[in-house]
Amino acid sequence: MGKKKVMVIDDEPDFLSIVKTNLEETGNYEVKTLSSAKNLISEVYSFEPDVILLDMLMPAVGGVEACAMLNDDPVGKNIPIIIISALFKDQDKYSAYKEGINDYLVKPVGKNDLIAAIEKAVGHQH
Repeated sequence: MGKKKVMVIDDEPDFLSIVKTNLEETGNYEVKTLSSAKNLISEVYSFEPDVILLDMLMPAVGGVEACAMLNDDPVGKNIPIIIISALFKDQDKYSAYKEGINDYLVKPVGKNDLIAAIEKAVGHQH
């Protein structure tokens, strides 16, 4: 089986860089990073991710709005979503789960916890 494709969307360049490095150095993941969810659907069609890691609070298009965009798309709605947020608010978590996310992690996220969440989400895909 090939590498799992992970799309990471976050407006923090340092976070994108750390996650990309941590996942790619395992040899099990191909990672695409985006600094915004603005062109999310077209990026999903070109990269075809197995899972999407999504920041909750971003300028322009936030996590819940991005989830809704994915849910409205025939391809996007089948991709597991993991929200990663610096803030832990019950309302945000509730809104995200209502949109059908697979997991909600709070930054800072350890490498092992992140990989475990990805494997769990991808395992529930089919």
